[in-house]
Amino acid sequence: MNYRSRQIDTLAFALTGYQADIDGKDKYNLGYPRHTGQNYEERGRQFLAVRGQKVQLETGQPPLVTDTLDRAALLKSIHYDDWNELHIVAKGNNLKHYINGTLMAEVTDNDAVHRSMRGKIGVQVHAGPPMKVEFRHIRLKKL
Repeated sequence: MNYRSRQIDTLAFALTGYQADIDGKDKYNLGYPRHTGQNYEERGRQFLAVRGQKVQLETGQPPLVTDTLDRAALLKSIHYDDWNELHIVAKGNNLKHYINGTLMAEVTDNDAVHRSMRGKIGVQVHAGPPMKVEFRHIRLKKL
């Protein structure tokens, strides 16, 4: 799920911005979701906080991990072969990703040069062979 994103004029249907990830098929044969819950900046700074991290971002600096969450415990909150509830709280420069009520990643983006405080919302489907992606009950609430 992309949020606070900008459309890219040179690529059809492409956005750049924050992204709350949810894995689909286990293409890495890990037996668990690899990216679900993380904060990734599509076509930007890339991995901002992987699942289990609380991160602070500053201009010109790599992400600073300020706290970690129990990654093994977080996996127990993810429904791997069923519906998951994604809850994104983007309040000011603080971005939190919850899966099924459990905080998965948190970013405090102090990078005034690259952060985004507003933008488009989008759902992602990767390029490649045909696939099925389903979303339901999408709700927005202004904070």
